[in-house]
Parts: sequence; structure tokens; C-alpha cells
Amino acid sequence: MVRTISKIMSTILLLGGVVTACLGQLDIEKESLEIRKIYDEVLSSAKCYEWLEGLTQDVGPRLSGTPGAAAGVEYTRQIMQDLDMDTVYLQSCMVPLWERGPQQEQARIINSSLLGTEELTVTALGGSEASAAGGISAGVIEVQSLEEVEKRAAEVRGKIVFYNRPMDPKQIRTFRAYGGAVDQRGAGASTAAKYGAVGVLVRSMTTQIDNIPHTGGMYYEEGVDKIPALSLSTMSAERLSKALESDPDLHIYMVSDAGMREDQPSHNVIGEIRGTTYPDEIILVGGHLDSWDIGEGAHDDGAGCVHSLEVIRTLRAIGYKPQRTLRCVLFMNEENGLRGGRKYADVSNAKGEYHLAALESDAGGFTPRGFSLEADAETFERKLTQVKNYDDLLRPYGLSIDVGGSGADISPLKSQKGLLIGFRPDSQRYFDIHHTAEDTLDKVNKRELELGAAAITSLIYLIDRYGL
Repeated sequence: MVRTISKIMSTILLLGGVVTACLGQLDIEKESLEIRKIYDEVLSSAKCYEWLEGLTQDVGPRLSGTPGAAAGVEYTRQIMQDLDMDTVYLQSCMVPLWERGPQQEQARIINSSLLGTEELTVTALGGSEASAAGGISAGVIEVQSLEEVEKRAAEVRGKIVFYNRPMDPKQIRTFRAYGGAVDQRGAGASTAAKYGAVGVLVRSMTTQIDNIPHTGGMYYEEGVDKIPALSLSTMSAERLSKALESDPDLHIYMVSDAGMREDQPSHNVIGEIRGTTYPDEIILVGGHLDSWDIGEGAHDDGAGCVHSLEVIRTLRAIGYKPQRTLRCVLFMNEENGLRGGRKYADVSNAKGEYHLAALESDAGGFTPRGFSLEADAETFERKLTQVKNYDDLLRPYGLSIDVGGSGADISPLKSQKGLLIGFRPDSQRYFDIHHTAEDTLDKVNKRELELGAAAITSLIYLIDRYGL
């Protein structure tokens, strides 16, 4: 045991020496001026908002497999070519195609002796299959969790299961509140179908009480009936819950024409600047190009795409020549399949590539707050310590560096043992519009978007200069 402790202490001292060496190389005064130069360039000459305007207004919704997604691919490829990157190319991948169908989804309270008929505000969940022709009419059981469905299995058969667990408003980090509620959206239909349910209604993933339904991905388990799944606005969810208190025997009529179609060919859009000194060390910056069909995909994730493009433009504009290969990747199909992220990692692994770092912006275009980091257990502490050295350079811009998740598209790269980074803007308003028809250009503030691009560019610059 004594030998083991001694060995651990020796390792810690060795790592401390490495960190000290890295600190010795970091010229705070010089790098402060370089970071200021990045911010000055972005805040005076950025193109990211202009690009976002084109992506949302000229291209519009970009659900994977649709013509809109294909138009988004061509639009962003042209931007990369105009940025005079060393290489620009498309990486093919097959993606799922889900369509709402010609008939508008509906849900309403019927057969209520106390309430009569009342329309509910709904939208189909992404991946949901259609209802039977003519729709479904059934009684309702309200639950708060997947576990409650299992406990009340005897009551579920022949019913519509209404999942009504809100996002936790006590969570300061709204992504944690989202993570604590979203399982009912993803797995709710299959869990209910196992016990004979005929459909599900799911409370929208937001802390707001409004009449805006949120779509989002759901999935079916193999061998389980594919019952239709609709999302209720939080206002409709509140009304239905109160109605059930007054009249537990009320029925709901619901209809949906949505369904999966054949997979379609699509692409990741990739551009890179070859490194001058360590070209085999790749630093990736990216976002996902696809969006849901009911909005413009401005915050989710048009903002992340133009953030990533702005990194390249800015470093070009200030005359910086990266030591490592900088690669901008706009992934396809994050929303309902992650096919683009998985394909990118598969190809990269097959080539024997090494991503020193990968940063994804997929949390909106609001005011930047910092970054969260993750990596394999063996090297994480060393990499975290190295990046935390940049605190004094980033703090004046309101940025912090924390431990946490990164991004869905870059998560398959974890096997390469590089550093995965998530960009973290202020999230308090994000879930007001996430996956809704309200995710439009007018909800993005130009200066906040540009500040995010400057923050990301600054961290990418520092990692390229000093490595990990």
C-alpha cells in the first residue's frame, strides 16, 4: 500500500511538472492582446449573422433527408469555398426521413360530461408513426414517469397515456432540467405500448407555460407496437390535467398522419486548414446542419453552424496560421438519428486520425458563458488543468471552464482520447423556443451571436497555440 501511494504521489508530481512547463510557455500579456484582436475582428467584421440570415430565410427548415437539408448542405459548402480553406468536401451518409404527412395532427377532449369538446394544442413528435385511419378515441391515464406506467400497467390497456412531468424549474442549468424530463418524450411511447396503450401525449420540454408545442426525437423499441405520439403545449397539458381531476372518464380524440419513409442520401459538410507544424493533430469545431421542420432552426443549430464558420473566417482575417489542422464540420442528422456524427467518427477512426480536441456549439446563440469539458478518464485531469490555465485570459469576457458534457455529434470521437468541448451560452431562454415554430432568426441577437463566435475562436486559438 505504501509503495502504491508513493507511486501515485510521484505521478502527481510529474504531472505537476508538465503543467508548470505549460504555464511557463503561456505569455499572458501577449495572448491577452491576441484574444483582444480576435474579439475586435469578430465584433467589427463578423459574417455569422449574415450567414445565419441566409440559412434561415433563404434555406429555411432543414429536417434530414428533405430538400431543405440538401439546400443547407450546398449553402454552407459555398461559404466554406469562399473562405478559401485548403480542403472543402462533402462526406456522404444515409439519413432517416420522417414526414408529418398531409393531415395536420390534432388532439381534443371529447365525451366529457363536464367540459364538452375542447381542442388541445399539439404537434407530432419526430419519429412518431401515424394513428389509425380516422384517428383514435380513448380514455386517458395521466402519469409522471415511465416507472409509473409500469406500476399502473393494469390501467394502461386501451388508453392514451398522458406524460405530464414538468422540467424542474429549480435547476439553474436548464439543460439539467431538460435531461431530467426528456426520457418520457424519447421512450414514452414504447413504454406505454408494452402494456397495451393506443397512443401517448407528452408535455412539452420547457419551463414556460404557453401554447407552443415542442417537437423532438422519440424512438420505438424493436418488437413493440408503434403507437402515435404527440407533444402537448404546456398550457394544454395544464388544462388536460385539471380536466381529468374533474372528469377522470373523459376521452381524447387524436389523429396524426406522420411516419418514417425510406432513408435518403445526405452529407456532412467539411472544410479544413492544414496545420503548419502538427498537421496530424486535428482540432474540430462544428455544429449540426439539420433542424426540425416546424421552425427555421436558428438557435438549434444554425447558430452553431455559423459560429464554426466564423472561427475559420476570423483566424484567416487576422492572419493566423494554425500549427494544427483546423477542421470545420457541419454534421447532418443530429436531431433524429446522429447518422452524420457516427459516420464522421467511423471514417476518422478508419483513417487512424487523431482529434486533439473537438468543440461543438449546439446550445443556441445566446450570450456566451463558457465551455464544458470531457475526455477519457486517463487523460482528463491533465487536459482539464491545461485548459483551466486559460481562465485569466477568458474571464474578462465572462467565460468560465467547467467539467461536463460536450456535444452529441462529437461524442463518438471519445475513443480517440482527445478533449471534447461543449460551448455553453446562457440557457435560460433556450428551452422557450427549442424544437418549436418559434426557433426563428428574430430570436437571435446579432451581438450575442458574435460574442459566442469570438469566445469559441479564442479557445480554439489557445488550444492550437499550446496543445494539450
